[in-house]
Amino acid sequence: MDLRIFTEPQQGAGYDTLLAVAKATEDLGFDAFFRSDHYLRMGDVDGLPGPTDAWITLAGLARETKRIRLGTLMTAATFRLPGVLAIQVAGVDQMSGGRVELGLGAGWFEEEHQAYGIPFPKEKFARLEEQLAIVTGLWATEVGQTFSHHGTYYDLSDSPALPKPAQAKIPVLIGGQGATRTPRLAAQYADEFNMPFASVEDTERQFGRVRAAAEQAGRKGDDLVYSNALVVCAGKDDAEVARRAAAIGREVDELKTNGLAGSPAEIVDKIGRYKDIGAQRLYLQILDLTDLDHLELISSQVQPQVS
Repeated sequence: MDLRIFTEPQQGAGYDTLLAVAKATEDLGFDAFFRSDHYLRMGDVDGLPGPTDAWITLAGLARETKRIRLGTLMTAATFRLPGVLAIQVAGVDQMSGGRVELGLGAGWFEEEHQAYGIPFPKEKFARLEEQLAIVTGLWATEVGQTFSHHGTYYDLSDSPALPKPAQAKIPVLIGGQGATRTPRLAAQYADEFNMPFASVEDTERQFGRVRAAAEQAGRKGDDLVYSNALVVCAGKDDAEVARRAAAIGREVDELKTNGLAGSPAEIVDKIGRYKDIGAQRLYLQILDLTDLDHLELISSQVQPQVS
């Protein structure tokens, strides 16, 4: 089971904080550092010092880390034109020496679009599908050849399809709980399917749908990596768990029900339940990015038991 650190910087984190977490992620032996792609805080926080852009941040981290994978859960298709996104991600992949992964979703948070003047179209899922076709098509086009796409929402003619990523193929992540369209899209484009913030039972059903869609599309179900994103709140004892829960404005019982919370032993046990239904990778959502001792505890007492 790969353990990856997943951050939500829109809740209040500048680049220096993210760099500290990314370096701890690397030093403590985690597999990857991922971040959300949002421009507006959610819930009862001030969001200071303000949002950071996902791909600008990852470009910086690409130059200041050496081993960990870097990526997004999920880049919003509404934020970027697909040709520009392909250039940005390929550039960061080159800067990292081939350590980038792209999670791409439709976009959903209307308020952040309104706050920063970003169009929020009704037909988001259809746009996402075209973006996936364009981004992957640009990367797959051989050097010296051109790429064209004439779709409903985007029109590209004779693109040189440059630059190329450092990797032969950048892994693409698709996620979500939709029962029909999401599995179909994952089967067509994804290297990894991610189930966000869901129970073991709901995860098992969705993994089954994705496997079935992959087989219907002519792929093997095991061609994809299957993963979950879950909030984590670990502590050496009940008092430490309660303190960390309070720091992120959550209740311990709720976190135990909906995430990974409690002692290292409790967390290892629940991770085992996800592993039993096919999860191969976990994105541990860390909401207090100033608490690096939290990462050290997970690294020393959880990771060795699930790796």
